[in-house]
Amino acid sequence: MGAGGYTGAGAVVAGEAVYGAILTPKGRMVTDLTTLWLGAGEGEGLGLDVATSGHAAVLGHFTRFLPPRFARVEDLGDRTGLLTVLGPRAEEVVADAFGTVPEDGYALLGGGPAGGGLLVARGVEQVSSWDIWAPAAATEGVWRRLEASGAVPVGWAVRETLWIEAGLPAFGVDMDDTTIPVEAGLLDRAFDHDKGCYTGQEVIVRIRHRGRVNWHLRAFRFGNAAPAAGQQLFEADGTKVRGRVTSVAQSPRFGQAVGLGYVRREIEPPATLRLGSGSGPEVGVEEC
Repeated sequence: MGAGGYTGAGAVVAGEAVYGAILTPKGRMVTDLTTLWLGAGEGEGLGLDVATSGHAAVLGHFTRFLPPRFARVEDLGDRTGLLTVLGPRAEEVVADAFGTVPEDGYALLGGGPAGGGLLVARGVEQVSSWDIWAPAAATEGVWRRLEASGAVPVGWAVRETLWIEAGLPAFGVDMDDTTIPVEAGLLDRAFDHDKGCYTGQEVIVRIRHRGRVNWHLRAFRFGNAAPAAGQQLFEADGTKVRGRVTSVAQSPRFGQAVGLGYVRREIEPPATLRLGSGSGPEVGVEEC
């Protein structure tokens, strides 16, 4: 497992949430995930926040590679609910609802979800957000507390839009099991370069020091017309595919349709490509 600042269970400390990735021996993604230290007592250990699209793959990975004598994996997905609070007042709402917000990382309230309590975690730094995990049966009550503190329901699409605006790739949408994390811009965000002995390390080190990847995650500006994900990008009057769109959203922040996707390394942003063909609509290409 490779993760920024994460060199094994001993390097993840209480109150710290560490973003990272699990790789195949060829350096491709099994999934990305966030790791949290929940304690060393009976029934405690590491908590892993994994996207739904990476759930089956990571369980299969642990079945193959995790020695049962030394560690036990328990799937809490069906017993745990997640609520995400977004927006400029997110911290204020969470603090009012629960009486505290962790300065960084996360806090366990009432023993955390495994003990019938809550886990409150600061979201990614690019978006003002908080994640609250609770036992599934308690999720409605948690929502009522948030609602009483000023939260309003907006739906998952708003979260997706904010992540696209911030240039944050989502596993299962912008990344999959064919993605090398360097392509998705995760080299500094998800890996500790002083760490050794994680699966796929040789590939990552070789790319970092002596090689390069052919595709890079980029931000797209489409104007008023939002294309479908999966469309290809071309240079003006060109016939070779130079990129592809992986996610699209209408952006209030930018006042137009925006997206994420991959572009050939030869295309240096800022640049302009064409959607669908060499004579298609112009697409602005920017760094994420």
